Amino acid sequence: MFNFLKKSVVQADNHLYAPITGQVRSITESSDAMFSQKMMGDGFVVFPISEKIVSPVAGKVTMIADTKHAIGLKMANNVEVLIHLGIDTVNMQGKPFNLVVKVGDVLNPGDKIGYMDLKEIAEVGLASDVMVALTNSDDKISRLQLTAEDFNAGDRVGEMFL
Repeated sequence: MFNFLKKSVVQADNHLYAPITGQVRSITESSDAMFSQKMMGDGFVVFPISEKIVSPVAGKVTMIADTKHAIGLKMANNVEVLIHLGIDTVNMQGKPFNLVVKVGDVLNPGDKIGYMDLKEIAEVGLASDVMVALTNSDDKISRLQLTAEDFNAGDRVGEMFL
């Protein structure tokens, strides 16, 4: 009914933002080897202390895994971003995640994506690390600059240089 209120164009913004409140570090500090060895691309990891997930970039939602643990975005500069919620949480079949976005949505940095239940993830013995991987960084990005410290969801944490 209110489709005219929806954003249709991805804004140009080469900054990166915290997808969740917590401690931001280089992706090399992730405990998941697939990410720490940059097999999925360069990026960063957040060790969360809250449950609200927001968009870490301005981008269009291109993919949501059936298990809700992974969301893909494409930026105006054609950088592809993967938000990966938790480590091995794919095995939880979507239970700890409540997402409010769908494929095709255009998001600004800090727009709400949903929530992840940190307690439920911890109860099954899994890590709740949130990885933000720039999956085509080798082709698109010359340098990534990050600030490693504590941030609130939606705070600017870095910038990519094309």
